[in-house]
Amino acid sequence: MSPRPTSRFQITPRGGASARPGWVPLALLAGAWLLSLLLVGWLSARYASPDAGGLREKLRQAESQVKVQRDKVEELQQRQATLEASDKISRAANTEVQASLAERDEEIAGLRADVAFYERLVGSTSQRKGLNTHSIEFSPEAAGSWHYNIVLTQNLNRGAISQGQMRFSVEGVKDGKLTTVSWDDLHQQKSAPGKDYSFRYFQQLDGSVMLPRDFTPQRVRVSLTGPGGGATQTFDWKLAGNGRGE
Repeated sequence: MSPRPTSRFQITPRGGASARPGWVPLALLAGAWLLSLLLVGWLSARYASPDAGGLREKLRQAESQVKVQRDKVEELQQRQATLEASDKISRAANTEVQASLAERDEEIAGLRADVAFYERLVGSTSQRKGLNTHSIEFSPEAAGSWHYNIVLTQNLNRGAISQGQMRFSVEGVKDGKLTTVSWDDLHQQKSAPGKDYSFRYFQQLDGSVMLPRDFTPQRVRVSLTGPGGGATQTFDWKLAGNGRGE
């Protein structure tokens, strides 16, 4: 039997028997990277979490305090608005009361003057007079007219009521001539009604009249007419026009 021929090709394992597959180093690298991530996470949780939790608690407390303070501010603002409104109302009421008191004081002063005048008029030492024009006053008005105030009195018959009408005329000079301005001319109308009066002891009459231009008043003649009789008196304009009467 002839010997078997030797083959030119021989099968040899690549890398030898101890060679490892190529994916093993990659797996080890990935595992190391994953372990590093876990280590970083654990260190962060170990050292950072307590501080972050404390900060979150402080933030929560701060927000709570801010809310409380904001509520207090709103409450104080509401109280301030209420107090300001109350103060405004109080001031308005106080102003109204002060004005009312001033009016009452003025009224009381007028009544006291009337009482004093009445006491002088009907007192035991006062002179007894019948129907009488006690005083007359004139004061200029803004419209160019004159406001008059006349006081009528009587204390001769204390139980009687004096009734009638009052008229007056103004005597003076116009264009170098003596002129009398009648009651109708003073009121700038024909048949102007007289001023009615009715009183037991005294009464004030007032109104407005218009004097002609370029007229210089000198005297005022007051006439009282009524069922019980009448009276006529003359007053100097210098006294009446200064608001002092005769």
